Amino acid sequence: MNTTAPQCTLFVVAAPSGAGKSTLVNALLEREPAISLSISHTTRPPRPGEQYGRHYYFVERDAFEQEIADGIFLEHAEVHGNLYGTSRNTVDTLLAEGRDVLLEIDWQGARQIRKSKPDCVSVFILPPSRAELERRLRGRGSDSAEVIARRLHNSREEIAHAHEFDYIIVNDNFDDALGDLQSIVRAVRQRSGLQWKRHEALIQELLA
Repeated sequence: MNTTAPQCTLFVVAAPSGAGKSTLVNALLEREPAISLSISHTTRPPRPGEQYGRHYYFVERDAFEQEIADGIFLEHAEVHGNLYGTSRNTVDTLLAEGRDVLLEIDWQGARQIRKSKPDCVSVFILPPSRAELERRLRGRGSDSAEVIARRLHNSREEIAHAHEFDYIIVNDNFDDALGDLQSIVRAVRQRSGLQWKRHEALIQELLA
């Protein structure tokens, strides 16, 4: 099978903190090993159990700002007081290798990605209610009351941008939400533009 860059898709998944984005993405990657997760750079300190290079590239603010100046980021944004960014080289290399790529970013980053890569497919994850969002944030046990309050406050602006995305999924029942996310990935892969390129030899044979 010929796997070239035009057959690959850049998926962008965003959500307010506490909506379950990371858990859904990790489960999707287990089901769809052909998708590569682009590891983001961040100035946020690691949470318990997070590892450098696996969850994030944790860097100091000065180093991050230098990386911005050097132009290494495909997108970058400040979220909840911390900087986040996606390496341009990492994404382009994976796509050129014939792999689908998934970015787990915020709405600001997603907006930047859509400008530079308009063929990307974007998904926004919603919590089932504001009460459940707060319960999940408090249940993580990794953030202070001040941080939780800031995340809840910021979630209103984040959710206000959900309409900018191609798809919206409500993460009420996890298995259902995961199924919806996987269905989006599989449907995108069946688009005629991708399949025509992939099966060009077969199509020409059938038309002969």
